[in-house]
Amino acid sequence: MTFFVLLFLVSLFSASHAFTPHSHHRHLASHNYRDALSKSILFFEGQRSGKLPPNQGMTWRGDSALSDGSAMHVDLVGGYYDAGDNVKFGFPMAFTATMLSWSVIEFGGLMKGEVQNAREAIRWATDYLLKATQHPDVIYVQVGDARSDHVCWERPEDMDTPRNVYKIDKNNPGSDVAAETAAALAAASLVFKKCDPAYSKTLVTRATRVFEFADKYRGAYSDGLRPIVCPFYCSYSGYQDELLWGAAWLHKATGKPMYLKYIQVNGPTLGAAEFDNMFGWDNKHVGARMLLSKGFLVQKVQSLHEYKALADNFICSIIPGTSFSASQYTPGGLLFKMSDSNMQYVTSTSFLLLTYAKYLTSAHMSVSCGGATVTPKTLRTLAKKQVDYLLGDNPLKMSYMVGYGPNYPRRIHHRGSSLPSIEVHPAKIQCSAGFSALSSQSPNPNVLVGAVVGGPDLHDRFPDERSDYAQSEPATYTNAPLVGALAYLAHSFGQL
Repeated sequence: MTFFVLLFLVSLFSASHAFTPHSHHRHLASHNYRDALSKSILFFEGQRSGKLPPNQGMTWRGDSALSDGSAMHVDLVGGYYDAGDNVKFGFPMAFTATMLSWSVIEFGGLMKGEVQNAREAIRWATDYLLKATQHPDVIYVQVGDARSDHVCWERPEDMDTPRNVYKIDKNNPGSDVAAETAAALAAASLVFKKCDPAYSKTLVTRATRVFEFADKYRGAYSDGLRPIVCPFYCSYSGYQDELLWGAAWLHKATGKPMYLKYIQVNGPTLGAAEFDNMFGWDNKHVGARMLLSKGFLVQKVQSLHEYKALADNFICSIIPGTSFSASQYTPGGLLFKMSDSNMQYVTSTSFLLLTYAKYLTSAHMSVSCGGATVTPKTLRTLAKKQVDYLLGDNPLKMSYMVGYGPNYPRRIHHRGSSLPSIEVHPAKIQCSAGFSALSSQSPNPNVLVGAVVGGPDLHDRFPDERSDYAQSEPATYTNAPLVGALAYLAHSFGQL
């Protein structure tokens, strides 16, 4: 669970050292990106809620939360637990689905056998989002109560905390979560367009309706649901970014001129040009600019030319050593945005760097940062450096992906992973009985393969303590953009 009470933009402090790419990395792969890719997708199976399928690979998990939604006479079984607890939060779940879909849209062609697993990970989320949006002008945005959930440390399979259902509607709008849900459904429709056209059509039709609701009834979902969603997934950045992002995805999925017109008319009031350089579950502005710049760079939509300049501004703020750099890096070279779950920004930024490099390459263009020219190759080098740090090229020689490499976090902040599995211990473990596992120094009995934790601090330190959720908790939205980045790297080093 990400508890940000204050969003301090650490990114405003400039980097202390310049970025020097290692020349020998040009020809040699420093890591088995293919193995990391496979694991990064397998992780999602460990986060599944609901009735597990026969081909479930993360076998220490069992069925859980099989009556979700019944209190409201609606079927909300399925979907994902966002992180190390047992709540289903619709806002980060939708963002996870959008980013998994974008990973497949840009790099699925390079994934070979893994693309089917990635599609299954997406579908586990979108099947749930279709259930959550089945009634017009209503979206079920959360199942479970975080506060009562946090009073217990228990396996999802044993869960006996209240499974309250929370929704948004015309009277209590939530343009942020609604537009993100529309983005997820629209992006996923592109993933399934060729392999399952009927499902794709269902997704895009629903996306259209959900976006209309998001736009017509405007408001932040954390206004009406403040005690429920704050400080966990409070909408700090407002809902304007999601409306722009949702419209960008619907334009991409449908090709309809109405969405392009919407972007042109509403872009300025939705903060299209405001500077920010954090991309994650809360703020989608940077992602929307990148996606819209593709319309100009790749599809040659002239009216989107300004988004190239806006995307360039983001790039210049990330690249160390340029006069516009507004990003902090650890001494070991890791992009550092926030002390709470920083790795989510590392993975999302790495994905954007590789994706933008792809767009620039296809348009034979580069980025100008003041006097310096930044080429697609520079973007790829920086992204690779970030992913390599995550996989073990860091001062601690620690892989921050569980189950990858010889040295990885053994005590992650994750209930199911830290308690014995129901195969090993079929008897129920009561709510508070599990806390002995939280405070134990023993390694987690169940390896949540592929989970990427919050990561090291600003000084490259990592305690590997279960109680330290800021550094030791994994999250679905940390892994989702990494899937695309790893697919690119595995392919570029001939591993796929």
